[in-house]
Amino acid sequence: MTKQLLKCFLACILATTLLNAQEKNEIPSIEKIYIHTDRSFYTVGESVWYKAYLVYAYNNLLLDNSHILYVELVSPDSKIIARNKTQLDNGLGYGDFKLTDSGGVKKVGTYQIRAYTNYSRNFGNDFVFKKEIEVIDVFDKQTDTKEAASKLKPKTAEVNTNEASQNTFNVQFFPEGGSLINDVQSTVAFKAVDNHGNPIKIEGKVFDSNEELVGMLYSSHEGMGKFQLKPQKGNQYHAKISISDGNQIEVPLPKAHETGYLLSCKKVKDKDIITIKTNSETLAQQPNAPLTIVGATRGVGYFEGRQSVSSTIFSFELPKTNFPEGITQLTLYDASLRPQSERLVYIEKEQDLQVTVATDKKVYKPSEKVTVNISSKTNAGALASASFSLSCTDLNRPEDAKDYGTNISSYFLMESDIRGQVHNPSYYFDASNSNRLYHLDLLLLTQGWRGFLWKEMPKISDSLNYQPEKAFTIAGRVKQLFGNKPKANSNMTLALMGKTGINIFDTETDSLGMFKFDNLVFYGKANMFLNSKNDKGKGKGEIITFPFEPDPIPVAFEKQSTSLPLVTNAVKETILRKYVNYGIAPENVLDEVEIIAKKKNTTPSLYGIADYSYVVGDESPVFNDIYQLIQHNIPGVIVDGNTVRFMRFSEPAHIILDGISLFDPSQLDFILPDNVEKIDAIKGPSAAIFGSEGANGVIAIYTKDPTANVRSKKEFHNINQNIEGFYDARVFYSPDPNKPSLEMQNTDAVRNTLYWNPYIHPDQTGTSQASYYNSEVETTVKVTLEGITATGIPVVKKVFYTIEK
Repeated sequence: MTKQLLKCFLACILATTLLNAQEKNEIPSIEKIYIHTDRSFYTVGESVWYKAYLVYAYNNLLLDNSHILYVELVSPDSKIIARNKTQLDNGLGYGDFKLTDSGGVKKVGTYQIRAYTNYSRNFGNDFVFKKEIEVIDVFDKQTDTKEAASKLKPKTAEVNTNEASQNTFNVQFFPEGGSLINDVQSTVAFKAVDNHGNPIKIEGKVFDSNEELVGMLYSSHEGMGKFQLKPQKGNQYHAKISISDGNQIEVPLPKAHETGYLLSCKKVKDKDIITIKTNSETLAQQPNAPLTIVGATRGVGYFEGRQSVSSTIFSFELPKTNFPEGITQLTLYDASLRPQSERLVYIEKEQDLQVTVATDKKVYKPSEKVTVNISSKTNAGALASASFSLSCTDLNRPEDAKDYGTNISSYFLMESDIRGQVHNPSYYFDASNSNRLYHLDLLLLTQGWRGFLWKEMPKISDSLNYQPEKAFTIAGRVKQLFGNKPKANSNMTLALMGKTGINIFDTETDSLGMFKFDNLVFYGKANMFLNSKNDKGKGKGEIITFPFEPDPIPVAFEKQSTSLPLVTNAVKETILRKYVNYGIAPENVLDEVEIIAKKKNTTPSLYGIADYSYVVGDESPVFNDIYQLIQHNIPGVIVDGNTVRFMRFSEPAHIILDGISLFDPSQLDFILPDNVEKIDAIKGPSAAIFGSEGANGVIAIYTKDPTANVRSKKEFHNINQNIEGFYDARVFYSPDPNKPSLEMQNTDAVRNTLYWNPYIHPDQTGTSQASYYNSEVETTVKVTLEGITATGIPVVKKVFYTIEK
């Protein structure tokens, strides 16, 4: 994307954010995170590619708050095996994980990707993004589909209400509005799950205390359903429920209250009709009672109405124009502002947005070029600024096998607003499902009551425990070597040496001996040199550094048994057949072998044979600084201050530190003699390889690996260690069969992710385009576009095409 397009997109975000801030300037900036991965199933040796979206929790606008996102890969045994510090720019970032042995993937199974910022830790586990992925080994023959299916079948033990027995399923009842009231017609929702938490189909009958039949029930979707009941005084109700294998249980319904109020909602021709219900006994005790209804979405109030109730039923239409799209919490309060009833309602909005995704053809040949056209416009045809990520993957299963996993719409509009696992969450946002809103209402009537996230707005104190991170900070304190007295006014020097060069920073400790280097931005691993000196240039005191990054949050990853392994084995068989047909052997897809051995030889010279080399040994004398070390051990060298030159030349020598050229002589100041492993002097014809920079000779200095176990005198005023900055994300490699390269592998012909692009941004015309080449396999390809607009609308679009010879 060009800089001009990026500026246009970010300007639209900023304008919308400022408008929202003016309207709701008292709402705290709580962050919500979503990670879009290229797929949900992976084979050993592949990579996970991801795009990160960080939004304002109350309206889903991209939020420029935290700039460091911790994205972690958790193994099936609940261990963090990889942690990327992903850089966020205006709420967007991207990265990847290698699913290899050296990357920590030691076995197949269900892994978890989770993501959070330091700031989001203030608001608890609800604001930590979690997603499960399956890692399979297609060459592992130990598990087949039949075995997986047999493991998933529930045990058929006899079921009864005895606490000592092991029920094969569980049913819970949820009266609409929160409770039952005598003589008030009520909707009672229910949800049935097996002993693994998976939804199951049930049917049953409802009886009163006299064992008279008063209702029937059956599950209509994901173990959920509802029925009508009008409780009568003096009666206690129960249900006799059975499942397909003949097991049966008896479950009591919640006890009805003598008096009270309840809220109900019913859709009538796309209108949400809200009804307040009560009984005559309540009216007799509280005639014309003043009630208040408050409607809030994600903790923000959008509606408040007051009504004096003089009849047992009062209805009105909920003004949906007042609300944003998403789950709305309606709460009914009495005159004393005590909550009497609550109801969750999903508000669907007509958006001024038209997003389309289309391939230039519906059928392609193997290895043929594919062009994907993306359009993001308003209904009037104007640009609708948005940021998308595009994934094009081999379906590896029939096209009609629906994939209803988490997507950006289901997560931002539903999953992140209720607690607990939602089965097939994106089903409720598939416009082709005519019953999706009815079934979504069942979900809110049941699972929504298990712990609604926004019942109370998260507490925001003036002194948050965790602050937003804009960049990296290296901080600590300097104290006396013996004792704890701070050393004030010490000169602190920080040098960060990475693949892009050396950066040096200076500061002083304050009266408490504290120092801080903040707003540091670097990528990948860097060698950190940190030392303290007094005003005479002598190393003094002891440096104590604070943690460079926060510790990970505790892992609570318990994989539940679901029907996922059956799908996994279907995918596994398809990929295995594909690999066999194209001669892909196990060694072609496994990780490269990394041989780790004890180091015997010193660092080799990088620039051929040096005129003279000095290697620091156990018997080497101790020197005060790097310049003294060079002058005493490299013949024919003159040192004047921080200038080093050979006697045969009048100008300073060219200094190279660990392969990086130093053009400022003072950059050597931070190198302590104890950190040096080897020095090469090049002043003869060999210096010609450096061109004009080697005209006055070259001195190449090699430092020790700070993680190695080497002889070292403890320098309390000096720290040398490796630290890791922002994850240096890889660029997805898309092979071009017409232009063979060294990167091309034999597995490219059968690759499962054909194309991945984390940054698809429409231009001023509202369009964008991406191109890539197909694999050689005859298959069906799924093209998935996910993203969010500058106005906070999550978008998911999918199209399919086939590859045929």
